[in-house]
Amino acid sequence: MNYRTGYLVLSLTAAAVLYSCGSGNGQENTQQTQALPTDFIQVKSGNEDVSTGYPGSIEGQDNVEIKAQVTGYLEAVYVKEGQYVSKGQTLFRINPSVYNEQVNTNAAALKSALAAQETARLEVEKLRPLVEGKVVSDMQLKTAQASLKAASAQVAQAQSSLGSSKINANFTYIKAPVSGYIGRIPNRVGNLISPSDASPLTTLSNISSVNVYFSMNEADFIAHSRAAASGENADNVELILADGSTYGFKGRLENASGNFDRNTGSIQMKAVFQNPDKLLRSGGTGRVMIHNALDGVVKLPKTSVKDIQDKFFVYKLEGKEKVKMMQIEVSGSTSQDYFVKTGVNAGDKIAINRIDALTDGAQVVAKVTPSK
Repeated sequence: MNYRTGYLVLSLTAAAVLYSCGSGNGQENTQQTQALPTDFIQVKSGNEDVSTGYPGSIEGQDNVEIKAQVTGYLEAVYVKEGQYVSKGQTLFRINPSVYNEQVNTNAAALKSALAAQETARLEVEKLRPLVEGKVVSDMQLKTAQASLKAASAQVAQAQSSLGSSKINANFTYIKAPVSGYIGRIPNRVGNLISPSDASPLTTLSNISSVNVYFSMNEADFIAHSRAAASGENADNVELILADGSTYGFKGRLENASGNFDRNTGSIQMKAVFQNPDKLLRSGGTGRVMIHNALDGVVKLPKTSVKDIQDKFFVYKLEGKEKVKMMQIEVSGSTSQDYFVKTGVNAGDKIAINRIDALTDGAQVVAKVTPSK
C-alpha cells in the first residue's frame, strides 16, 4: 500500500468515528427533548371546608299588603314611610260619616224590633190564661206565639245588621296587623280608597327575622338532606351581603317548597336569619353560603386537572420519569381547588403544569414538591 492509499484509509476511518460520535449525541439530545421538565406535587389528605354559594332574595318574616276593606275618602295618614309600627297601631283613617250613619240607622231598627218583640211577648202572656180559662180559643194563642217568633227573628236580623255596620265603621280605621316597617305610601289625604284598588295603601314588613330565598339543584339538595339527617348541618349557613361582608349571625336552612321545578330541576329553599339590628330589609339581596366539612379529602389545584367532555383527568408520576393519565371523580370545589372523591390517593405525585403538553406514558423530568 503506497502513501496515498494509506492516507485515504486513515481519513475514512476518522470520518466514520466522527459520524458515530455525532450520531450518539443526537440520539441523546432527542431523548432529552422528549422528556418534559414538569412540576409535581405529592398530595396528602386532610379535613377541608367546602362552601357552596347561592344568590338569594331577602324577605321579612311577615310581608303584609295593607288594603282598605271599605270604600271612602282617605281622611288621615298617621304614619310615615319607613316608620316602625306596633301591632294594632292605627295607620290610616277613611271618612267614617257614611258608616256611622249606618250604625245609627241599624241601632234604631234594632230598638224598633225589640219593641215589637216585647209587644208580641205581652200578647202571648195575656192570651195564655184566657185560653186556659177557655175564654178565647187556642188558635188565638198560637197566632200570638207565631207573631212572637217572627218578632224575635226581626230582632236577630236587626242585631246582625247593627253588628255588620259597626264592623264597617271600624274598618274606616286601618290598623297594623303585625309589627314592622312601613313601606311606600302612594295615596294622599283626599284620595278615594276602595278594596278593589290594585295598589295597597302600603306594605308592612316584620323583619325581626328574615328569610333568604334561593334555588338549590337536585344533587345539592340530596347531599344537604343526607347531611341534615346525620346532624352535620347545624350552624353552617352564612350570608354574604351586597357589600361583600359576612353577616354577623348564622342561619338555618328550611324547605320553601315540597317539589322540584320541572323546568329548572331545582327546588326552592330558604335560609332563616335573626335580624335584631334590623340591618337586613325586605327586597334586599345576598349570597347564601352553605359550609360542609369533609374528612380525609384529597385536594388538587384546578391547574392540575384536565376537563374532557365533563370528565376530569390528571397525570400521575409512575416511577421517576413517566406519567400515567388517570380519571378522577370530584366531590366538590372551591374557586381554586378540586376535592377528589376517587382516582387519587394520598402520596400520589400529580403534575401541576404542562397539562396540555403531556400525554399518557410521556417521559418527564420530574420536580416534586409536597402539597400545602
